[in-house]
Amino acid sequence: MSERTAPPGRDTARRTSAGDREPAKRSLTERLQDTLSSAAEEHRANAGPASSRGSRVRRAAGRQPRRARLRLTRVDPWSVMKTSFLLSVAFGVVTFVAIFMVWSVLGAAGVWESINSAVASIVEGDSGNSTFDVTDYVGMSRVLGFTLLVSVVDVILITAIATLTAFLYNLAAALLGGIEVTLAEDEK
Repeated sequence: MSERTAPPGRDTARRTSAGDREPAKRSLTERLQDTLSSAAEEHRANAGPASSRGSRVRRAAGRQPRRARLRLTRVDPWSVMKTSFLLSVAFGVVTFVAIFMVWSVLGAAGVWESINSAVASIVEGDSGNSTFDVTDYVGMSRVLGFTLLVSVVDVILITAIATLTAFLYNLAAALLGGIEVTLAEDEK
C-alpha cells in the first residue's frame, strides 16, 4: 500500500536503511545549491536554440514563468510625435494653472502691497509719495502672458526634440541592433 492509501493507525513512515534516510530538514547550503541549480537550468532553457522557444508548453505548478528576450529595433516617429505633443500640452496647461494659483495666493496674502510699502519707505523716506508699484513689473497679466508664451514654445520644442530623438534612435538601432528587453509572464 502507498502512504496515501494506508489505513489509519498504521505507521506510514518510510522504512529504509539508516544510510538511505533523508534528514527531516535540509541545511541552508543545500537549499541554496538547489535554488542556484534551478536558476541555472532556467537560464539554460531561456538561452536555448530558437526552435525550443517556439513550442508552447503549459508550465506546471511551481515552475518559473516563461521569459522572452526581445529587441526594440524601431520606434515610429509619428506615434512619438503625437504622444510627445499631447504630453507637452498637458505640461503647459499644468504650468499655466500652477503659476495662476501661486500668483493668486501671493496677491491674496498681500505680498505685493508689502513689497510696495517696503520699496516706498526705502526710496521716498518719510514723504510717502511713491509711484512705484511692483505689479507693473510682475503683475498677474504679465506673468500669465509670459507663462503662456513659454508653454507654447515648450510644446513646439518638446515635440520636435522627441520626434528627432525617435529618428536618431532608429538610425542607431539600425547600426547597433537596438535595446534588448527581457519580458516575463505574470505569476498567478
